[in-house]
Amino acid sequence: MNEDLKQGNGVPRIHWTVALVPFVVLVVLQILVIRQFGSDAIDGASQTVLLFSAGVAVAIAMLCYRVPWHSVNGAIVDNIKTVGPAILILFLIGAISGSWMVSGVVPTMIYYGMKVLTPSLFLFVACLVCALVSLITGSSWTTVATVGIALIGIGTAHGYPVGWTAGAIISGAYFGDKISPLSDTTVLASSVGEVPLFKHIRYMLITTVPSFAITLTVFLVVSLCHPVGNDVQATSFAEGLQNTFVISPWLLLVPLFTAVLIAMRLPAAVILFLSALVAGVVMLFVQPDIVSRFGDGSSFRGMMLTYYSSTSIDTGNEALDGLVQTRGMRGMLSTVFLIFCASAFGGSLTGSGMMHSITTALAKGISGRRSLVSTTVGTGLFSNMVTGDQYLSIVLTGNIFKKLYRDKGFEGRLLSRSTEDSATVTSVLIPWNTCGMTQSMVLKVPTLDYLPYCLFNIISPMMSIIVAMLGYKIFRRSDDPVSEG
Repeated sequence: MNEDLKQGNGVPRIHWTVALVPFVVLVVLQILVIRQFGSDAIDGASQTVLLFSAGVAVAIAMLCYRVPWHSVNGAIVDNIKTVGPAILILFLIGAISGSWMVSGVVPTMIYYGMKVLTPSLFLFVACLVCALVSLITGSSWTTVATVGIALIGIGTAHGYPVGWTAGAIISGAYFGDKISPLSDTTVLASSVGEVPLFKHIRYMLITTVPSFAITLTVFLVVSLCHPVGNDVQATSFAEGLQNTFVISPWLLLVPLFTAVLIAMRLPAAVILFLSALVAGVVMLFVQPDIVSRFGDGSSFRGMMLTYYSSTSIDTGNEALDGLVQTRGMRGMLSTVFLIFCASAFGGSLTGSGMMHSITTALAKGISGRRSLVSTTVGTGLFSNMVTGDQYLSIVLTGNIFKKLYRDKGFEGRLLSRSTEDSATVTSVLIPWNTCGMTQSMVLKVPTLDYLPYCLFNIISPMMSIIVAMLGYKIFRRSDDPVSEG
């Protein structure tokens, strides 16, 4: 090692090829973990892999390059401090998902959404319904595993190929997930980019809305040109919801109240807390039997369990039971665990100087916004292919490019948007990714069969690059529009 090669902070410079070793270790171990645990890898196995890979980075830095421990430890601590607000929001998301479901808010919106499932517009409406459910719940997985199952059956009854139906379901689910303030991936992407949550969501609309509009147009044309059948399963879902919950348009005042809070641009944590609080009060008055049953006769106990624990309601319909099931704050612990471990991994790379070496090597081939965004999008897709997990892809892509965006003078929201436009939506297109495996298993449609029809997931990365090429709403850190690049 040449001791004269130093970075600006006094840490020995590690060549980028050596800096890639922890990534290689991460990829190899993650592939093994995915093969062994499948979609359950996020419950602990992926976190262990991240910590082990961080240990490899620290070992190389300290033993081979004599990097002081305080440099690595300081970077890890700083990373964990950065994701602190995201942790709070994730727990509030767990609380609001439970309270909105048990209060009847989500069932009401699903019920009225099902009413517009016109057979001659099936793919179009299916995509919209999944987008709505995913937007409300903040979970593409829950949407696909519940409403998606019913829609696959309805689509088959109408004579639609399962690939088209699955594509409409996944496109809608990932659109809603991507712009929902309740989505853990949205929170994670904004956190990694160090961008306020709703600022991140508003900026994503620039690429997300056009992508979804194109997607809906294609599904509308295909639906209008295809012969369709009946909607027996949709009717069964609607009846199950009506027999289990009090369904009333008055419950739509809760999401309207939340929309007003969002329009007031209050902090995300405040909005989520107030929305969960209001939904909790609503559930006591509108769904007293369900709440009391959860609490073994005590309404207060039932309400508290709804906030922090998992809930399961018997509707008499197995598919619908999965839809109305919630995880509460406790269900967010795996994601929180993952964020902490990812922060440790990212901190070990930053504190050791490995991240600096990698970004310096990448920067040599980047001349402006076009190549910067294109490289970010490509890295997000590549990360999904090699790590097999969207959470890891979001964290790794964000950490790799964070300093580079800052050095190039671009705002963090360009990074967070580019990351979500790639790492979040393409995960379901990879057969060995946890998302690809899960959705394929749930819908009983091979990943490669539905891949060509996941129009939103395919268009989003390309739209991100197109917008960057046009220079529309691309701002430097001084908030001045960028015209060169």
